[in-house]
Amino acid sequence: MFKKILIPTDGSPLSAQAANAGVCFARSVGAEVVALYVTQPFAATIGFDGMAAAYAITDEDYEKASGEQSTRYLKLVLDRAETAGVKATSRAVSNFNVADGIVQAAEETGCDLIFIGSHGRSGLSRLLLGSVTAKVLSLAHTGVLVYRVKEDKEK
Repeated sequence: MFKKILIPTDGSPLSAQAANAGVCFARSVGAEVVALYVTQPFAATIGFDGMAAAYAITDEDYEKASGEQSTRYLKLVLDRAETAGVKATSRAVSNFNVADGIVQAAEETGCDLIFIGSHGRSGLSRLLLGSVTAKVLSLAHTGVLVYRVKEDKEK
């Protein structure tokens, strides 16, 4: 049914939960996995008020930190896939719009499914926080499986 599944991650515990479920799903259907991390370009962090200047960060510093972060987050998914016996590759991309980056990566890598987590927010919190998952659903030309992650309420 599915041969190649894109699993985007942002490195958060909830994203890791969805990635683990995605790897398990891939194993159950005999599919390979493409782990994806989408970073936004340095220009997206600056804002209209020159916010990045206040932190004295350069675009080189930002690119280096983003690269290290993506390697770390993608390795977690690759390690999980290896443990599960699932063939996996990884990819890091940069895009001003994370949802666009996910959809484009799925097309470019020939994935026939995007396995993505969602907090399941609705109403005002979804409106204020936005939802990458909802945007992926509206943009994707391939199947999207949304995994409802469970937040730890004891904090």
